[in-house]
Amino acid sequence: MSAAARHVNRTLRWAQRVLFACGIAALGYCALVMAQSWYFQREETRNLERLVVARQTPLADTSPDSVSVTVHGLIGRIAVERLGVSVIVMEGTDERTLRRAAGHITGTALPGEPGNVGIAAHRDTFFRPLRDIRKDDVITVTTPGGHFRYRVISTSIVGPDNVTVLDSDGSDVLTLVTCYPFSFIGPAPNRFIVRAEQIG
Repeated sequence: MSAAARHVNRTLRWAQRVLFACGIAALGYCALVMAQSWYFQREETRNLERLVVARQTPLADTSPDSVSVTVHGLIGRIAVERLGVSVIVMEGTDERTLRRAAGHITGTALPGEPGNVGIAAHRDTFFRPLRDIRKDDVITVTTPGGHFRYRVISTSIVGPDNVTVLDSDGSDVLTLVTCYPFSFIGPAPNRFIVRAEQIG
């Protein structure tokens, strides 16, 4: 074997080891993120359960205007039973929040308040099942202030800069936002919107 061939073989072996190490590191990072998300969801579920129980005590304030964000940003839990969606909702849509939970879009109404409640989550984690959502599906939002139910009335696809979907027309609605297409690799070009009206 010539010196050039030996050099090529050494280079290929070195590249193979580097790529293997990068793959292991990427898998380790993904596993860490998933573990942190699982732990966060478990702990915040416990916090929510404690707050709901505390509110049910005789001395608790049960007025409709007592719905608010908890001190550390916990809003509640959103669930779509038919799709198996059940995820904690925190205040804000920064990357750290969306890595661990769904995020309440700041500036929109809170659950139980009049107006448009906006909630966002990543399409490749918590909101991936929304690709199968249908009209009349029921979405439940549980907060320390109560349980709120919404019925899906429409879905749509909009550009990433279209914030009019979060506008309020005076009706009590819930708007879910995630990236689209669901199978897109990298930053998705559009947004998938679910609109639901409050019921009950």
